[in-house]
Amino acid sequence: MLSSTYERMTVGGGYSPDAKSAGRRALRGVTLDLLVAGGKPEAITRAERQYGAADNMTDRLTALATLSLRDVPERKRAFADFYARFESDALVVDKWFSLQAAIPERGTLDNVRALTRHPAFSMGNPNRVRALIGAFAQGNTTQFNRADGAGYEFTADTVLVLDGKNPQLSARLATAFRSWRTLEPGRRGKAEAALKRIMAVPKLSRDLSDIVERALRAP
Repeated sequence: MLSSTYERMTVGGGYSPDAKSAGRRALRGVTLDLLVAGGKPEAITRAERQYGAADNMTDRLTALATLSLRDVPERKRAFADFYARFESDALVVDKWFSLQAAIPERGTLDNVRALTRHPAFSMGNPNRVRALIGAFAQGNTTQFNRADGAGYEFTADTVLVLDGKNPQLSARLATAFRSWRTLEPGRRGKAEAALKRIMAVPKLSRDLSDIVERALRAP
């Protein structure tokens, strides 16, 4: 049934922005997600085929996002191809960084660290920092909240590096810690330790110290 729905929602005749076509693309994307979630090789092949054959960014990004959630060779190929196609488009490259930062797998933190050394990444580019590190700290709940505390430590390190250059961005990233008191005791203790480490640094910006003080003070 899902396969037939996917095929029926395929929009022929080229891209159209009208509401009906947009709705069909959206439903097609949902069915693709469900098919790939089943883990069958033919579903992965279908997602890769959609990625390669897409004549619009919506369908291509939908397929890439779907593939991003499966640890398969097709994912690696699609991410490499996507960057090669769109490396000159800053907004699209931001999306490329964000999709990788949001992957809910244990290896994501190491990949995010590696991506901070990518030629297209710069701590001096606020949009790029938000796209990669912001997407990890504020959008990847499972990996930011790793039981070993590594997600908190990485984010705290980044916050401190940024504070002297862009205190507003540093403070924005620090808001990822706001819900630390709702965590189970092990994670809560590690998140609190990261916050206290930030607070102990002399001459924090007012923006950052305000966010961290509030997080530590909140009942």
